[in-house]
Amino acid sequence: MDALKLESLPHYTYEDYKGWEGDWELIYGVPHAMAPSPVKIHQKLMGRIFSLLDEMLKECPECEVLLEEDWKVREDLVLRPDVAVVCRDTETRYIAKTPEVIFEILSPSTADRDENLKYAIYEREGVKYYILVYPEELTAKVFKNREDGLKKVGDYTMETLDFTDVSCPVTFDFDKLFSRFR
Repeated sequence: MDALKLESLPHYTYEDYKGWEGDWELIYGVPHAMAPSPVKIHQKLMGRIFSLLDEMLKECPECEVLLEEDWKVREDLVLRPDVAVVCRDTETRYIAKTPEVIFEILSPSTADRDENLKYAIYEREGVKYYILVYPEELTAKVFKNREDGLKKVGDYTMETLDFTDVSCPVTFDFDKLFSRFR
């Protein structure tokens, strides 16, 4: 095993990624299989987040809400956030601009990646708000990107949060998100 060097491992790019079957993310040239189909509450929360944001942003021609869309950060880094708010992105094949807001709904198989690896990438790439949604607890941890990186704003269950420094400011109501699951 000593002879195995990191450089000898395959390093994939977006061109390779486009031809793969199934659901993947490409993180620094290394493929990561997405979890099997999410449980129902994951899907329902994702749909509800999309619906609430889409309704709030319907008068904002600059921004769009996207579900599980590829974000091509660079040739060897392609992520697929659960829900992303993207503004002024003219690319039609994938997300090309840094999303302003990202929601990730955690599952046991993705929690470590979402809380650590993707957190670090989203922080570095300048995502303004990163929200981790915990389906079992019906709570969300909200992080805001400041000059010194992503910092926790708080835990939300029934509160509202004003996204004031995004292209189209909105107020997100976590009670509306979680109320039908209580």
